[in-house]
Amino acid sequence: AISISKAINSQEAPVKEKHARRIILGTHHEKGAFTFWSYAIGLPLPSSSILSWKFCHVLHKVLRDGHPNVLHDCQRYRSNIREIGDLWGHLHDRYGQLVNVYTKLLLTKISFHLKHPQFPASLEVTDEVLEKAAGTDVNNIFQLTVEMFDYMDCELRLSESVFRQLNTAIAVSQMSSGQCRLAPLIQVIQDCSHLYHYTVKLMFKLHSCLPADTLQGHRDRFHEQFHSLRNFFRRASDMLYFKRLIQIPRLPEGPPNFLRASALAEHIKPVVVIPEEAPEDEEPENLIEISTGPPAGEPAVVADLFDQTFGPPNGSLKDDRDLQIENLKREVELLRAELEKIKLEAQRYISQLKGQVNSLEAELEEQRKQKQKALVDNEQLRHELAQLRALQLESSRNQGLREEAERKASATEARYSKLKEKHSELINTHAELLRKNADTAKQLTVTQQSQEEVARVKEQLAFQMEQVKRESEMKLEEQSDQLEKLKRELEAKTGELAHAQEALSRTEQSGSELSSRLDTLSAEKDALSGAMRQREADLLAAQSLVREKEAALSQEQLRGSQERGELQGRLAEKESQEQGLRQRLLDEQFAMLRGAAAEAQGILQDAVSKLDDPLHLRFTSSPDYLVSRAQAALDTVSALEKGHAQYLTSLADASSLVAALTRFSHLAADTIINGGATSHLAPTDPADRLVDACRECGARALELLGQLQDRQALPRAQPGLVRTPLQGILQLGEELKPKSLDVRQEELGAMVDKEMAATSAAIEDAVRRIEDMMNQARHESSGVKLEVNERILNSCTELMKAIRLLVMTSTSLQKEIVDSGRGAATQQEFYAKNSRWTEGLISASKAVGWGATQLVESADKVVLHKGKYEELIVCSHEIAASTAQLVAASKVKANKHSPHLSRLQECSRTVNERAANVVASTKSGQEQIEDRDTMDFSGMSLIKLKKQEMEIQVRVLELEKTLEVERMRLGELRKQHYVLAGVMGTPSEEETNQPSAAPRSGASKKPPLAQKPTVAPRQDHQLDRKDGVYSAQLMNY
Repeated sequence: AISISKAINSQEAPVKEKHARRIILGTHHEKGAFTFWSYAIGLPLPSSSILSWKFCHVLHKVLRDGHPNVLHDCQRYRSNIREIGDLWGHLHDRYGQLVNVYTKLLLTKISFHLKHPQFPASLEVTDEVLEKAAGTDVNNIFQLTVEMFDYMDCELRLSESVFRQLNTAIAVSQMSSGQCRLAPLIQVIQDCSHLYHYTVKLMFKLHSCLPADTLQGHRDRFHEQFHSLRNFFRRASDMLYFKRLIQIPRLPEGPPNFLRASALAEHIKPVVVIPEEAPEDEEPENLIEISTGPPAGEPAVVADLFDQTFGPPNGSLKDDRDLQIENLKREVELLRAELEKIKLEAQRYISQLKGQVNSLEAELEEQRKQKQKALVDNEQLRHELAQLRALQLESSRNQGLREEAERKASATEARYSKLKEKHSELINTHAELLRKNADTAKQLTVTQQSQEEVARVKEQLAFQMEQVKRESEMKLEEQSDQLEKLKRELEAKTGELAHAQEALSRTEQSGSELSSRLDTLSAEKDALSGAMRQREADLLAAQSLVREKEAALSQEQLRGSQERGELQGRLAEKESQEQGLRQRLLDEQFAMLRGAAAEAQGILQDAVSKLDDPLHLRFTSSPDYLVSRAQAALDTVSALEKGHAQYLTSLADASSLVAALTRFSHLAADTIINGGATSHLAPTDPADRLVDACRECGARALELLGQLQDRQALPRAQPGLVRTPLQGILQLGEELKPKSLDVRQEELGAMVDKEMAATSAAIEDAVRRIEDMMNQARHESSGVKLEVNERILNSCTELMKAIRLLVMTSTSLQKEIVDSGRGAATQQEFYAKNSRWTEGLISASKAVGWGATQLVESADKVVLHKGKYEELIVCSHEIAASTAQLVAASKVKANKHSPHLSRLQECSRTVNERAANVVASTKSGQEQIEDRDTMDFSGMSLIKLKKQEMEIQVRVLELEKTLEVERMRLGELRKQHYVLAGVMGTPSEEETNQPSAAPRSGASKKPPLAQKPTVAPRQDHQLDRKDGVYSAQLMNY
């Protein structure tokens, strides 16, 4: 009780080791913790958090080092421990929070060890006991691992809470407040070292039974605990407080790799060593408080009163009794001191034996590692031998190297047999060492048993000493009673003295027996020390033998690995070269394929991007050209499928696939671009469907090219999927073709010459009619009208001359085009082959002739004052547009360096200038002839002015409305004109590469009216000489 009260108090200082040790010895003495709990129940734990903290610390030490029955005694007081933890957990107190965490750890510890009695409270078991406790059922192993993880979490949570409070309180390990918190962590370190070793063993065993994915949660939890435990050991080892009390092991830098079974051999069990303590000089105290007799001063007082009354009756006998009692007390104290020394020596001897056992276990682990390494090397040798035999079978095909390979194989087999013999010798040696190690372990077990017997004998001696002490105290009480009786009965004194002498004689006899037993124990101690020295010498000899065998094994392994490496290098050199060349060829072929696919992907991406490019809106194409491109692209799909199949059959030849891929990418990109260009002039619904088909074709082609660039996806590629969108584009192109033609293709050649001749004749007739009109105007008009008519007719004459020169130049350019492009074919065959271009020429020629005729008629009406000047201006614009169409149709197939083309462009600019002159002269003449009356406001009142203003506003609104309606009619007329003209596009296939400022009809029959430009009509007062630039832009696009 004294030790318990001294150990568990409210002072903020660590529990002294001597008090805790006496409490632990008391549990071993009474085979349980009944006395500890009987005193602990009465402690005021709810009143002091420090008192509760020390109680938890002492209880932890008692559970770890006390008698095994302590665990069952503590089970009965689980509710008390839980109540203390819950009480302090609800209060805001630093030690109270620690007490809450500590009680949870103690409850977890009690539950775990009661559920698994194979594990003592100190957690010190061998690997065999661990294997037996885990069993062979994977569910039991899994559950045991989870429980050990929970156990470790409680331990680490307590350490983290303690270090967190030390950081906030800025306490150091040398201060009493810091040591009070740090003291329980010694037991935590001892528990964690064992739990870490057991969890590593169990995790490797689980990974040998279950798949790695199932144990992902276990691995994550172990890694988290490993890093927390490593940080805990590192921080604790840096504190001075722990350096003198415990030797903390160091964990490796990284956690074990459970996915590799051989990593178990690299695991080293962490061993915690408690250094020896210096013997304490303080007087030993009793564990249990024993009630003593009356104070020593009472008998003396009573004796003095008796002497004063009756006198000293035989004082010599009284003096002998006192001296004997004092001698007996001194002997008892000496025996106590000797017994305490024996206990200290026994504990020191036990700690030494534990250290030796730990070292032996570490050496045993090293031997196991060497055994596993030897087994792994053996497996590698077998695997390499199998490879060598396979290489020998393969090299037998080469007649030139057959004999050399056989010699090498025989040499390898001989060396392998030698290695096998040496390996068997090493296995036998290792088995002998294991047997010796087992004998040593048995001897150590016998030694430990003898030590336990010594400890039990010492406990018995201590118990007998306690009995002697009690008997002596009882004798003292009896003697005091006898002294009292002597006062009442003087005649009975002699008998009492004889009784006391007999008791003293028995005490002397017991003392002599104790001394003889102590001599016997010292002799047994000497014998045990000699046996231990003999065992140590045997162990050193075994270790030296193991080192010698390990050195010999390492030398043999090194020599064998060198010879095996040379043989394997020679045999595999040719195969590696062939394999390298083959792999290089495959890589080069795939690199060539991937480069071609990447280039094709860039081409197709550029083509798809043109569909959304605003600059591409100016480009147009014909449905016929689109159909030809789509058909060519469809033809390449079959070649692409064939090349893909050939490449999958032979990966060493990708030439056919690369060639097919190159042709397909260019034709598919050309189809997409021409599809977009054709949609610019198509109706809205077919245009949208055509653009969607082009986008789908581009997406399928890009997906195919992406698969061809990936080794994994290349076998799954399906080139035939591109055929569907291409067929859709082909079908839409067929739908957009013109439905009818005026003439057959065989008649186109004659039609071109006929139309060009008719155009020249119409221009000649127009020039002649203008000259006649000029002569008639000179006879019938005079003054300003004559001047205006002459200026208009002169400008029209100049325009007709320029048009005539342009038609002649265009005819020469067409002959040059036909001569250079027809080859061996006839002129009619050339026109029939290029029917779209021919039809464009016919349409342009008709438009020029019709425009010249309309210009002459409009000029005649203006001169005779029957027409409007606006008709003459519109006709000038129409002629400019028609000539631009003729130039564009001639320019498509002409050589860009042709001199006729240069002259044609120059004539086109001249026509634009002459048309602008006609417009300017017409406008100026209109301004001269028309009378512009000035308004007379004299005599008009305010009301009349307001009325006229309103009438003019009404007139303006009516005219604006009429203008809007007429513009809408003009738009509808132009739409109907384009519908009647047939397919909207350029007159030739090659024109797809030429930008267009406005849609034009080129492949249909010549309509009754010439085609109109796609610009909004401008007001007459906005036209000037710059309007000629409009026609020039149309021609030079």
